Amino acid sequence: MDIVVMARVLFGSSMGFHIIYATIGVGLPIMIILAEVMYWIKKDEHYALMAKRWTKGFAILLAVSIASGTIVAVLLSLLFPNFMEIVGQVISLPFQLEIFAFLIEAVFMSIYLYAADRLPQGLRVLSITLVAMGATASAILITDVHAWMNTPAGFDISEDGTITNVNVWNAFFNPSFGVTAIHVTLSAYMTVAFLIASIAAIRLMKRHLSSEERSYHKKALMIALYFGAAMSLATAINGHETAQMLHEENPRKLAAAEGLFETTRYAGLSIGGYTSLEDQEVKYAIEIPNALSFLAGDRFDTEVIGLNEYPEELWPPLYVHILFNIMVGIGTLLIVLSLAALFWKHVLKREFPGWMLALLVVSGPLAVIAIEAGWCFSCIGRQPWTITDVLPTAEAATGSSSVGILLISFLTLYVVLLFVTGFVMRYYFKRNPMEQELTAGNG
Repeated sequence: MDIVVMARVLFGSSMGFHIIYATIGVGLPIMIILAEVMYWIKKDEHYALMAKRWTKGFAILLAVSIASGTIVAVLLSLLFPNFMEIVGQVISLPFQLEIFAFLIEAVFMSIYLYAADRLPQGLRVLSITLVAMGATASAILITDVHAWMNTPAGFDISEDGTITNVNVWNAFFNPSFGVTAIHVTLSAYMTVAFLIASIAAIRLMKRHLSSEERSYHKKALMIALYFGAAMSLATAINGHETAQMLHEENPRKLAAAEGLFETTRYAGLSIGGYTSLEDQEVKYAIEIPNALSFLAGDRFDTEVIGLNEYPEELWPPLYVHILFNIMVGIGTLLIVLSLAALFWKHVLKREFPGWMLALLVVSGPLAVIAIEAGWCFSCIGRQPWTITDVLPTAEAATGSSSVGILLISFLTLYVVLLFVTGFVMRYYFKRNPMEQELTAGNG
């Protein structure tokens, strides 16, 4: 395997592993806030117990997230040193600010985790809110660098690679920063909501639950469904804004996402299928007439740039169309599922049947798959560039022959960490079963 390809595989797998924990780390504090607020309003001990148990899970996952995030940061320097040289001169500010965001998250997480029982309700909510703010700020700041890679700004580069005219604020507030930061934040909130819905649905499918435990999981499920429905709708709206940003800033990626080869007005949106280079079309797709033009410019006659406007060697891999469809398809499914569940509960006023609970069980894993597909689309859709139209990936990557050893070592480490995380989570919650904590709460 080529060294550049191995470097990309290693970093991509590292990000794919880390993004699961990072996403949960951003979204779970928001769910804890909702549980705390519900307890404050209703004085129902079930909500206090939700906050407590979710916090214990969050603490375990945060430890792995910190470790995997450190690995990603180190690998970025080792695998793409030429990229980091430019980053250090132009876009280091988000990395510096992220240290303070993480400090806020860590300090107030410690306070909430170890002193929550001794704090007034208002201070408990304030402390976990500051945890959520720190976690979200960390995600946004790291995402800022990713956005800058897609739409670089704030510097000039000469033919010999010299960086001049650096403006750190123009780099920080690059053209895709706002829409990308919002998308990452909303999708993290959405994903965690559906993960909690999945866990609650699994428990509710068990036949031999006490009435109190069943009541607890129903409340957790409804919080997750309300929040998940809201966040999935908000993510979809932001997705429309993202399409417009791509149309303006990176039309090559938008064309690859939709398998559009010829520049055209009234461009259709291709759902499903795969992009055929030979036929220069998306095969076996369902096409919605004029929809791509509308997404790109809010007008059906918007002209959408096709791939043939660019040299073929600058095209992203055509399979990004599949990644894009996975992300959008799952997002749409989650909107329909959450709204259908709420309709079933509040309009039809019926208990969830087994088949609907089974669908809700898979909603969490599907949300994680959508997150992974979205990140893969964003990064692979930028190829062959590490910094769009500035630094090709082949020039950014290391030439070290030891990448293969690193690849095997870290892939093994990630598998081990997954098993260890699962073991620790299972061990903790088996030693602290729901029935025991509900009884203690009532006592």
